[in-house]
Amino acid sequence: MGGARDVGWVAAGLVLAAGACYCFYKLTRGRRRGGRQLRLRPSRSAEDLTSGSYDDTLNAEQVQKLLYLLESTEDPVIIERALVTLGNNAAFSANQIVIRELGGIPIVGSKINNPNQSIKEKALNALNNLSVNVENQIKIKVQVLKLLLNLSENPAMTDRLLDAQVDSSFLSLLDGHVPKEILLRALTLLQNITNCLNEEHRLAAQPTFPEGSLFSLLYGKECAQKMKALVHHHDADVKEKVTMIPKNW
Repeated sequence: MGGARDVGWVAAGLVLAAGACYCFYKLTRGRRRGGRQLRLRPSRSAEDLTSGSYDDTLNAEQVQKLLYLLESTEDPVIIERALVTLGNNAAFSANQIVIRELGGIPIVGSKINNPNQSIKEKALNALNNLSVNVENQIKIKVQVLKLLLNLSENPAMTDRLLDAQVDSSFLSLLDGHVPKEILLRALTLLQNITNCLNEEHRLAAQPTFPEGSLFSLLYGKECAQKMKALVHHHDADVKEKVTMIPKNW
C-alpha cells in the first residue's frame, strides 16, 4: 500500500507542477551572500512559529528559521507543523517569493520522500500553494521529475508508476524546445520504464492500463510523434539518448 500511495502523491505533484514554462534552475540549499550560505541557528522562536496559533505573515528571518528547522530536525511532529506553517504562509504572494529565494522549495520538496504519509501530504499542500507563482512552478517541476526518476529505477515500481493518472501536460517535457537538462531527465524516465517492460517482454504483450495513465501517455501516438521529432534534435546528447531508448513507436 505504501508504494501505491507514493505514486499517488507523485501523480498529484505532477498535476500541481504543470505549467507553461520549463526553464532549468540548479536547486540550491540556501541563499548565498559573499560565497557563504546564510543560515541562522535554530532557536526556540522557530518552534514557536509552528505552534498552530501563528496566523500572521512570516518575514524573511522567520521563514529562514523554519527552513533551518525542517533541515535540522527529525521529529515528525515538528516537521509536520513546520510544513503546515510554511504552507499557510505560502498562500501569500510575497512569501511565495521569499521561500523560493531562501532555497525553500527543494527543502519542502524533499519531504515528499518521507515515509510518513501525513508529512507527504503537508509537503504537497505547501508546494501546491507555492506553485501559484510561475517561477516557483519551474523549480517544483524539476523536484517532481527527479522523484519520478528515482522511482523508475526500481523495477518493482514500474506497474504502479504506469498506472498513475497523470495530466497530459506531462508530455510537454518531451518538446524539442525544453531545456536540455530537463529533456534528458524525461527521456531517461522513458528509457528506464521501457527497459523494465522489455526485460519482462511485456510491451509485446500490450499490457493494459487505464486511459489517462502514465502508460497511455508514454506509449500513445502523441509521445511517438515527439520521439520521432527528437531524433532530429540539434543537441547531440539528446539525439544519443533517443537512440538508446528501445523503439516502440
